[in-house]
Amino acid sequence: MTQNFAIAIDLGGTKVEAALVDPAGRVLPGSRFRAPTGPERSSDQLAVSVDEVIGSVLGAVPPGASLIGAGVGSAGPINEAEGRVSPLNLPAWREYPLRDQIVAALPDIPVTLRMDGICIALAEHWVGAGRGYDNVMGMIISTGIGGGLVLHGNTVSGPTGNAGHIGHIEVAGFDDPCPCGGIGCVEAIASGPHTVAWARRHGWTGNTGEELGASYRAGDPVAAAAIERSGRAIGQAIASATALVDLEVVAIGGGFSQVTPDLFDHMRTAVARRRQFAFVTKVKIVPSGLSSDGPLVGAAALVHRAQLVA
Repeated sequence: MTQNFAIAIDLGGTKVEAALVDPAGRVLPGSRFRAPTGPERSSDQLAVSVDEVIGSVLGAVPPGASLIGAGVGSAGPINEAEGRVSPLNLPAWREYPLRDQIVAALPDIPVTLRMDGICIALAEHWVGAGRGYDNVMGMIISTGIGGGLVLHGNTVSGPTGNAGHIGHIEVAGFDDPCPCGGIGCVEAIASGPHTVAWARRHGWTGNTGEELGASYRAGDPVAAAAIERSGRAIGQAIASATALVDLEVVAIGGGFSQVTPDLFDHMRTAVARRRQFAFVTKVKIVPSGLSSDGPLVGAAALVHRAQLVA
């Protein structure tokens, strides 16, 4: 029987990855490749990284297998209609025609581009912590904070493709400036690098999210305050999002989400303050049900679960 694979491509602020994903949401072993991105790279260097992972994944297609499409998840903002991307953390790309580049590299299969948060929501709804629910937000807490929505069982992307961009919801009680121009955006408060930066400004001497987690476990009061602060901000944003669209589940992945399980408790505490609104406090905030393959599985869902993609 012919194996049908989707090519999944995930573009983020530090790397671009590609892999082959089967119709059950499984990444084919040996087919996952990555290349660096980053704010210091030129447009040409970023384009080379994308071409590199596509070339590598094409070389991993098993004999006799069929490629049925390519799904691309990109950090936002994006221009869905024109297939252009302007990732906040990749300043060399503003309205960059990413879809056109990938179509040129993969001329024989359809290419679908969406914001990475939508891909994460699709992945959680398909094979992750959102299975069995039809009103799901998927979130990533890492170098940045992204999100996407599945409502009534279908993705919601909005007129430009950026619906669900929860990292740039402003939360009350914070005055952290954000590169987007906002004040108090949850990404500017609670992403891994921004949480570390806040802790350093308050006397902590480490450098990474992993070190911050270790200090937290050792009882460091500044690390504890930093993590409480970030969890509270994320929880406030989730409460606001739930008040707006009546979410059932928020599934959260990404490297910094794993700094300590207590981060989730701080989120839940912030949501619980909306005690007069049971439709808000009902929302379940849970760790991702996916491994680090989640962003790729979500990109592949644009192909394998195309009927849900608005």
